[in-house]
Amino acid sequence: MRSAFEVADVLQRNNHQLCHYCSNSWQLRTLHALRKCRTSELGGHVDQCDSCGNLSISYNSCRNRHCPKCQGEKREAWIQARESELLPVPYFHVVFTLPQQINTMCLYAPDKVYNLLFKTVWSVMQSFAADPKHLGTKPAMIAVLHTWGQNLSLHPHLHCIVPGGGVAQQGKWKAARSEGKFLFPVKAMSKVFRARFVAGLRKDFPKQSKVFFDSLFNKDWVIYAKRPFQNPRSVVEYLGRYTHKIAISNHRILSLEDGKVTFSYKDYRKGAQKLQMTLPDAEFIRRFSQHILPKGFVRIRHYGFLSSSWKTDKLAALQKQLGVDLSVEANQKTGTHRKCTACQQGTLSTVSTFRGRAPPQYWLDQVQKQGTPSK
Repeated sequence: MRSAFEVADVLQRNNHQLCHYCSNSWQLRTLHALRKCRTSELGGHVDQCDSCGNLSISYNSCRNRHCPKCQGEKREAWIQARESELLPVPYFHVVFTLPQQINTMCLYAPDKVYNLLFKTVWSVMQSFAADPKHLGTKPAMIAVLHTWGQNLSLHPHLHCIVPGGGVAQQGKWKAARSEGKFLFPVKAMSKVFRARFVAGLRKDFPKQSKVFFDSLFNKDWVIYAKRPFQNPRSVVEYLGRYTHKIAISNHRILSLEDGKVTFSYKDYRKGAQKLQMTLPDAEFIRRFSQHILPKGFVRIRHYGFLSSSWKTDKLAALQKQLGVDLSVEANQKTGTHRKCTACQQGTLSTVSTFRGRAPPQYWLDQVQKQGTPSK
C-alpha cells in the first residue's frame, strides 16, 4: 500500500533547489532519479489482463538502491539467492560501529573510510577465527554497510552475519566451541578493531594530526553481538531487513507541511522509544543526501567460504558434508505474476511501452485505438 507521504514528494517540491543541498553531482543525480521514480518522466508501460481484458498503466521505477520504492523486489530476490547457501549451523549477528570523530572523513572521503571498515572487520574476523584458542579455522561473513541513525544522522556501522564455525584443513568443517552466547570475545575484538582501523586511517590520511588519531583511543569502540539465531533460515529473513534498507522509508514520514518534514524515529538511548522529529526541507534533504554512497560502491559483501569464488567451487561439498540434501531444490520463485486489480483473477502482461509525459489516459486511448502507441 502506498504511503501517504514520500521522500519523492519532498524532492519534487524542492526540484530547483536540490543542487544546493548536495555535496557532489552523483548525489544530485540520485536525488533526481528518486524524484522521478514511477512518474511519467521515466516513461512506462500499458498492461492488459488475460482474463477480463482491462487495460492499466504503470510508470517505470528508477531502480536506484537509495529509493524507498524500489527495494522490495530486490530484497526478496536476495533472500531467495541466499537460502540456497545456508548451512545447518548457528549464525551470529555482529555489528561494528565507527565513533563520531570519524564522521567528517566519511563525508569527504566515504569510499576510503567505508572500504577500510570492510577490510578491517574482515581482518579481525579472520584473526580471531584462525586462533586455535577460539576456532582455528577459516571463517565466513556477510557484511552490510549502514551509514545512518534513526534520525538520519551520520552513524556508519557494519552489520555482519557470521556462521558459527569454519573450514579447517582439507576442507573439513569445524564447529565453534561457543556455548551459545557470542562467537568471539567482544571486548577483545573491539580493541583489535580499533587499533587496526586507526592504523589504516594513518596510512590513508597521512596529513591528519597525531592529536586526532590519539583521540580515537580515548573511548571504547562499540561492537554489538547477538546470541545465535534459532535456525539458519531465520538468518536470511533477519539479514534481509538490512540488505536493502535505506536511510528512511516512506511509511515513517508523517506529514509534509509548511516546507517541513515530520517523521517518526526510535531513540535507542531511551529503550527504543518511538518519537517524532520535524526538519525543514533543506535539512531533511541534506541529511538524506549524506547517506548516498559513492558510485559503484559495493555495500553488501561476502567473505570466506561465502564469497563468490568459494561458493562456485566448494560450497556444495561443504553442504553435503554437513548433511544438506542437495537433491531437493529450494523453493525458488520464478517471478511474481502481477494480478489484475480490476477482476482480481487474471494476470497482467505488457502490451505497450512508452516514453514521455503525456497523461495516462492518452496512452490507454492509443492502445485501444491503434494497438501500439507511437513512442
